[in-house]
Amino acid sequence: MPGTKSYNAQNDVLEKNWYIVDLEDRIVGRIASDIAMVLMGKHQPNYTPNVDTGDFVIVTNCEKIKFSGNKLDQKTYTWYTGYTGLKKETAGKRLERKPEQIIRDAVRRMLPKNKIGRHMLTKLKIYEGADHPHQAQAPQPLPYVRFGDKK
Repeated sequence: MPGTKSYNAQNDVLEKNWYIVDLEDRIVGRIASDIAMVLMGKHQPNYTPNVDTGDFVIVTNCEKIKFSGNKLDQKTYTWYTGYTGLKKETAGKRLERKPEQIIRDAVRRMLPKNKIGRHMLTKLKIYEGADHPHQAQAPQPLPYVRFGDKK
């Protein structure tokens, strides 16, 4: 096919937008998948897998997030401390102790497991409460919300 050219996005040409998401009464997994899509850049027509084409996402009110079903009591988070055995904690306890860690872990596990994925996670800004220090970037409400809509 003569004349057909493929497009490869370049980092120096891309414009990064800022979006804001209010997590009040949103379900964790559903909104995390939408945030991961925006961080990867899959909501744009110039998506390229080997280039970080995603945008910045500001998350507010992370302490007011909801879990579906009985996950608040049944879901456990485990981690290795360096000593023998693992530490465990339920989602309810983590929501009280570190609410921003819940959404960060959910989004992190939906991103690619490589250097680009770790860089994408740095564009996620999570805050408790409605205030954030990114007013100068003029964030827009996240337009791409599939399943994370309020019920």
